Amino acid sequence: MCILFVYVDDGSVPGRYRLVLASNRDEFYSRPAKAAAPWDENVRIIGGRDMEPGREGGTWLAIGNHPEGRIKLGALLNVTGENKANVSNGRGPIVANFLSGELTGRAYSEQLLAQDNFGAFNFVSIELDAANGVRPEGSNQPTRGTVLHTSNAPHSITACKTGQALGFGNSTLEKPLQKVCRGREQFAEIVARRNVSFADKDAFVDELMGLLKNDVRHFPDAELTRRAGQHAEFLSSINVRMPNGSYGSRTRTVILVDQSNHMEFIEETLIGTDPQTGEWITTRIEREFS
Repeated sequence: MCILFVYVDDGSVPGRYRLVLASNRDEFYSRPAKAAAPWDENVRIIGGRDMEPGREGGTWLAIGNHPEGRIKLGALLNVTGENKANVSNGRGPIVANFLSGELTGRAYSEQLLAQDNFGAFNFVSIELDAANGVRPEGSNQPTRGTVLHTSNAPHSITACKTGQALGFGNSTLEKPLQKVCRGREQFAEIVARRNVSFADKDAFVDELMGLLKNDVRHFPDAELTRRAGQHAEFLSSINVRMPNGSYGSRTRTVILVDQSNHMEFIEETLIGTDPQTGEWITTRIEREFS
């Protein structure tokens, strides 16, 4: 299970962050992974990497500006409880190939579904024009971002509204999990309060991290129970900690991109296999996108 909250500014009010993201990666604690960093093969891309043998190099979340002039972000979530036929490829390259390729989000998503041989996934792609604030000829509005949700369970490509809080989880858009709905409300409240000119950025990040650490269980949840069975209650909180201690929320990520395309990528990653006693390390990466 994973959860993702996103706000992409619509350009209607000056001074706000262009992109605000808060995300938890839920995975087995023992699965090897690299913390967020510029990628060796393309330093324009920043994100964590899966290092599971046979799955090396895949990612669940990354951001970059390849090609130049375009800021791109990709995030991957599994769709729990969906069995797909003819699965021959791992899902890890989905985000990596989008970030390193030349295609727009829609063209890439169309190609992805046309060649679908993956397990069930939700793929969220975000694109921002690096020339933000430049008004196209004949327009009174500044350039804006694009948010697409693509899934192969069932096949769909949905354009999501900018200028509002968005939430994504491990079910379909039509039947969101309760923790996604409640978390989106909390995320929207934080963004409305903090995403203003000259706001305290550190306080903004702390509140978003606090949301990702929330242990409140949003249960009962019929959709989650249908998908996850006996494990549903333990998966119903934003911050997941399974009772057997082997699986849970092991990476927390906050990303901010301001009006000058200055990006901050803040990640908290569990080192070890026990979220209570293990060490959480913080990675902070700043980048000027152009």
